[in-house]
Amino acid sequence: MDYVNLGRSGLKVSPLCLGTMNFGPQTTEDDSFAIMDRALEVGINFFDTADVYGWKMGEGITENIVGRWFAQGGERREKTVIATKFNGRMSEWPNDSLQSALHIRRACEASLKRLQTDYIDIYQAHHIDRTTPLEEWWEAIEVLRQQGKIIYAGSSNYAGWHIAKSQSYADRRGLFGLVSEQTHYNLLTRTPELELLPACEDFGIGVIPWSPLAGGLLGGVLRKIDKGRSAADHMVKQLEKHRDKIERYEKLCDELGEDPAFVALAWLLKQRAVVAPIIGPRTLEQLDGTLRTLEIDLDESALAQLDEIFPGHRTAPEDYAW
Repeated sequence: MDYVNLGRSGLKVSPLCLGTMNFGPQTTEDDSFAIMDRALEVGINFFDTADVYGWKMGEGITENIVGRWFAQGGERREKTVIATKFNGRMSEWPNDSLQSALHIRRACEASLKRLQTDYIDIYQAHHIDRTTPLEEWWEAIEVLRQQGKIIYAGSSNYAGWHIAKSQSYADRRGLFGLVSEQTHYNLLTRTPELELLPACEDFGIGVIPWSPLAGGLLGGVLRKIDKGRSAADHMVKQLEKHRDKIERYEKLCDELGEDPAFVALAWLLKQRAVVAPIIGPRTLEQLDGTLRTLEIDLDESALAQLDEIFPGHRTAPEDYAW
C-alpha cells in the first residue's frame, strides 16, 4: 500500500477510505468486523464513520460497532486513522444538532464513548451550519484539540467559499484549520471542480469524495441488469436520465478490460486535491475486489475519453468567463 499525506498534514492514510455507513443497517456486526479486519490486513488504515450512521436517532449504531471492534485489541485502534462526524440530529432537544459549542462538546464525548477510544483522529463537521458563528465553532474545536480529544478537524459538504472563509479565519487565529473535506464527487457529479477543488488544493486540504460510484450508476449497472439483477426505482429513474452516458462508459470500460466501479475510483485518484475516495463495501468480496482500483493507471487517452463522456469543469472563473 502506498500511503499518502492527508492534505498538507503529516498524517499518512491509505488512498482508499473505508466507509462504514452500511455497518448495522445493511451489514451485520460479524461481517462488519471481518471487513474491518480485512481492511487492515491489506493496508487500508483510513476509516470513516459518523454519529448518525445506523439511522436510528441518537443510537450511534455504526460508531458502536466500530467501538466494539476496537475493543477486541490487537492494535486495531492504534493502526486505524478514524474519522467521524457531528452536526446531525441526535435527539429532539434543540441543542442536540448543528455546531454550537455545547453540541460539539457533547457530540464528541458521546462519539468517544461509542468508539471506545480516548481520541478521534479527524473530527468532521457533517454539514455547514449557517446559524452558528465561525468563531464559536473554531473555539470549540480548539478546546477539544487542547484537551487531546481530537487531533485534526475536517469538514463535509462545504462549498468552496465555506472552505476559504473557514480556513482564512483559522489562519488569522494561528490555528492549523481544516485538514480534509468530504464532498460529493464522481464522474457524473463534477461541480466540485469549479471552486471547491481549487480552494482545497490552495489551502492544502485533502479531498475525500463520497458516493464515488454515483449511487451505483458507475458500478456496472447495465451489466448487472443484463444478468437479471433488479434495480431500485430511484436507480431506474437515474439510469434513464443518464443512459446514453452510462452505455458509452461501460463500453469504454469493456475496451479497457476493467470493471466500471474500479475505473470510476481510479479516475478520482487522478483528480486534483483528492486523497482517498470513500468505499462502502457490504461484503468481504466487495472489499477485496475494490483493491484492483490501486493497480489501474488511466493514461491520457482514457482520461480524455472519460471527459468526453462526462464533461467536467475548468476552474472558476475560466468556466464562467471563456
